[in-house]
Amino acid sequence: MVANRGEALWQARAACRGPQAEVFFPPSRVERKDERLLRERAAKGICRSCSVRPDCLEYALRIREPHGIWGGLNEAERKQVLERPGQLAQPRFA
Repeated sequence: MVANRGEALWQARAACRGPQAEVFFPPSRVERKDERLLRERAAKGICRSCSVRPDCLEYALRIREPHGIWGGLNEAERKQVLERPGQLAQPRFA
């Protein structure tokens, strides 16, 4: 998917850009639960300080992104937000 100009602007300012980006997605090998929790905690910590977190989460919810940490939420957390009618404006960040 090609980002439009607005998406390109917030993505360029995202705190997840750079070498730490690997913590936002699972590795290509099997990941143990404790490894996943540590990786997700690290990614969410980066999200907490990110100025474009709301834009990122809105994007992930809008396109129904099935993988990774986006806007501070993992796949299951985003699915819960999408299942709650009228809750898109006020998601809970872990």
